[in-house]
Amino acid sequence: MKKNYFILLFLLLISACGSVRKHNELQKTSIPPEKLRQDVDFAYSKIKEMHPQLFLYISHQELDHKFDSIKKTIDAPLTPLQFYFKLQPVISDIREGHLSLRIPSKSISKKEIRELENKKGMFSRFDYYIQGNRLFIIRNKDSIENIKPGTEILSIDHTPVSYYIERYRKLISTDGFNTTFKPYFLKDLFFSYYVAEKGFQNKAVIETVYNGEKKIYQLKRESKSEADLKKEKENKKRTDEKKINDYVALSDSYNRNFRFLDKDSTIAYIQVKSFSGVYSGKFYKNAFENIKNAQSKYLIIDVRNNYGGSLEEIHKLYSYLSPEPYILIKPSEVNSAAAPLKTNYFRKSNPLQYTFKTLAYPAFFFAQTFSTYKKDGKFYYKIKADKVSKPDKNAFTGKVFVLINGASFSASSILTSKLKNDKRAVLVGEETGGANDGTVAGFYSYQTLPNSKIDLPIGLVFVQPDITPTHTKKGVVPDIPVQETMDDIIHKRDPQLNWILNEIKKEKTIK
Repeated sequence: MKKNYFILLFLLLISACGSVRKHNELQKTSIPPEKLRQDVDFAYSKIKEMHPQLFLYISHQELDHKFDSIKKTIDAPLTPLQFYFKLQPVISDIREGHLSLRIPSKSISKKEIRELENKKGMFSRFDYYIQGNRLFIIRNKDSIENIKPGTEILSIDHTPVSYYIERYRKLISTDGFNTTFKPYFLKDLFFSYYVAEKGFQNKAVIETVYNGEKKIYQLKRESKSEADLKKEKENKKRTDEKKINDYVALSDSYNRNFRFLDKDSTIAYIQVKSFSGVYSGKFYKNAFENIKNAQSKYLIIDVRNNYGGSLEEIHKLYSYLSPEPYILIKPSEVNSAAAPLKTNYFRKSNPLQYTFKTLAYPAFFFAQTFSTYKKDGKFYYKIKADKVSKPDKNAFTGKVFVLINGASFSASSILTSKLKNDKRAVLVGEETGGANDGTVAGFYSYQTLPNSKIDLPIGLVFVQPDITPTHTKKGVVPDIPVQETMDDIIHKRDPQLNWILNEIKKEKTIK
């Protein structure tokens, strides 16, 4: 038995190495134009087959024209990456924020992964801000070269940053005609796109300007110190606090935070950076028990820079915010009764996982087959959140404020749209990046274009908050618009939170 185990392990290792090599060879191969046109047709046919509400923001005729036009421009062989830069802008024109090709890039071996794990990042040691076609450093985590926050990066390896911003902005899909989402998402993904194009490099030359003075720096991928490695090891230990607050080792921060903002505990503050779902029930139970015991009058919920996540988590959170029974979302539309079976059940399974999944498949098939129903000629997926739910016994009954911005996306927008519609909260900040009236996500069918081998995840479920639709085709608009500038971020000022605190102070004075 032990011998067979090592043989299986050896075969898996050989298979993985061969797979990396084969994948990387494909990335360098130019694919004939007729094969690429086949991939365009394949992508469009699968999107039309599976994506509900495909023509919510673009007409059928216009989208047909865009896909036909892109095929006419493909008249020479292209690598998968070159093809991606042609096709993804067309898919982004559908204006569905969750619908996007995965950018093809070189795979790295286990040896290369181990080497990178022992080195610091090069660009990831800074935080960034994008304004128009300009890229600024707003935080220098390790004080590299003493580069000051507010420094603008003019070029990378002698190529203007504006070239990359214009190139990458076209790749980002948004929900409808939203204008606030792209600067946030682009600053977070800028160097992911860059590395996909350039590969993992050990050095880069950047030209910068600060207070009118231009400087050139050479960034290097430095080795981690013993102290760094020790800290990383320590951070990986999962304490109860880390579990409940959803600790993220990569950023050395928590996804969830709860505290009181004043000495007498009248103002409670909950920040959620991601609705990951992990231990969320325990977090909200503890937080709202503390809020009730403190008899807090005000609650501030901060979902700025929260790209979304678990529908189950926002359903749980809403149970603590609604004073009466509620329905979080409307029935969720899918394209067909078979849609839940198109989720690529065996995707990315190694032989051992494949065996276990095969044994469990009958149960999966049975559950998914009976997870849909048909009504008025449309198919819907059964979700607990579309039924009447009761408030939690510790539901907050005081005044609620919610902080939002352009990076409040997906589940964050569903939550805030529902709160605004029910007049349960005052929304402060800027328009959310996610749509007010719903989005297509839920779960995905992972398609692979047959010739370029580019992955295309397609959302299968149209999730709508249980609201009266606004039909604005934009994000959730704040009740109180308050902008945050780059200077505010650098100097750790928070005008949006300060507006709420000042408003609460006024109300307390009147009372």
